[in-house]
Amino acid sequence: MLEIKTKTFQELTTTELYNLLQLRSEVFVVEQDCVYQDIDGKDQKALHVIGYKNNNIVAYTRIFKPGDYFKESSIGRVVVAENEREYKYGYNIMEASIEAVKNHYNVSEIKISAQCYLKRFYNKLKFTEVGEEYLEDGIPHIGMIYKN
Repeated sequence: MLEIKTKTFQELTTTELYNLLQLRSEVFVVEQDCVYQDIDGKDQKALHVIGYKNNNIVAYTRIFKPGDYFKESSIGRVVVAENEREYKYGYNIMEASIEAVKNHYNVSEIKISAQCYLKRFYNKLKFTEVGEEYLEDGIPHIGMIYKN
């Protein structure tokens, strides 16, 4: 079972920050073989939605209020540890992130920049594609919008 907490940057312990950055690097840089600047100066503005299993961070997203990343509120850096994906924690962390956007920002429109191979995953969460596919850090992406 995943325990999910939402924290501001200031509320993160140094250990949590280290562990979530390590998870992001493990997946986005090493597993996906993509050299890019993950530490982008935006974590300080974001709320961090963290999924814990046995006190270890195994799932994570960061969320932004409207205007801080896109015109709409947004969810990004969606990640689940490779050895935990069989449990479908991606759905748990995304559902918690959608709720966090609604609760913290009082909005129901969310924009994401999704890796194209994950379109069906996001479709199941009620996101729909907008615009054309584009390359971001050498990986095909597409904009997607959630409205409720």
